[in-house]
Amino acid sequence: PDLSRLIPAIGPELGSIEAGLVKRMRLREVLADPALAARLTPSMSLIEQLLRDKDNLSGVALANAKALIRRYVDEVTEVLRTQVEKSTVGELDRSVPPKRVFRNLDIDRTIWKNLTNWDPEGERLYVDRLYYRHTSRKTTPQRLIVVVDQSGSMVDSMVNCTILASIFAGLPKVDVHLIAYDTQALDLTPWAHDPFETLLRTKLGGGTDGTVAMALAQPKIAEPRNTVVVWISDFYEWRQQELFDSMAAVHRSGAKFIPVGSVTSSGRGSVNPWFRERFKDLGAPVISGHIKKLVHELKTFLT
Repeated sequence: PDLSRLIPAIGPELGSIEAGLVKRMRLREVLADPALAARLTPSMSLIEQLLRDKDNLSGVALANAKALIRRYVDEVTEVLRTQVEKSTVGELDRSVPPKRVFRNLDIDRTIWKNLTNWDPEGERLYVDRLYYRHTSRKTTPQRLIVVVDQSGSMVDSMVNCTILASIFAGLPKVDVHLIAYDTQALDLTPWAHDPFETLLRTKLGGGTDGTVAMALAQPKIAEPRNTVVVWISDFYEWRQQELFDSMAAVHRSGAKFIPVGSVTSSGRGSVNPWFRERFKDLGAPVISGHIKKLVHELKTFLT
């Protein structure tokens, strides 16, 4: 069982213990042995170690590491896709005529509207018009820009939100862009549909300079009112005032700016209090906690 959920107070300590065990188990040697690698169970701690060490792996060990990452990504994708599908969707668009197919036939309304054609002698209802249900929903082309801090402290949120971005990239009329950064920024948009390939191109650790990511993100905001910017970080920045000013400018432009401090499977994490207070004053409070919160925010805006 997931002890961190059964006993939330031990969550952080449990994660530290798991990470320590993975680090001490001579992971490279285990991955080089197909029989041993097959016995590994993908977990966030294991995936973090694999992502950190992937550049030092080759041959059989690298192939086994990729297989483990793929298994974990597929498992999390299935869970998040279910949450996206269950989340509320947009209103019916009654300006679009309903499709005249049998599965959309509204039997109750058809009978009600044709009751004046009831023949009591023959006990027959003559139908001169069929009524169909509307299934088309109001949507407008939307642009989703996801900016992910790939420093080591954000690995849980990075994995979850990278997968979530790929799910939204598969929705109709949603144009998804993905940027990862530490002290340099990388545009991962060509791989946004495939979280596995995206994660293989990330490099965990290092410093944090969000201004380089903003330089890539701002030119992508062509129509602010049709754009949502999701910024995932703990916001411990060394040029914090400069970065916050640019984020405030994005918010004031009409784009929906969603700062994400920690959106994980467990709901744990910390956020720089300096940024937290300023985002609150800006009217764009930091989302933190369970990833379902971000799913709800994005689905409400994008559909």
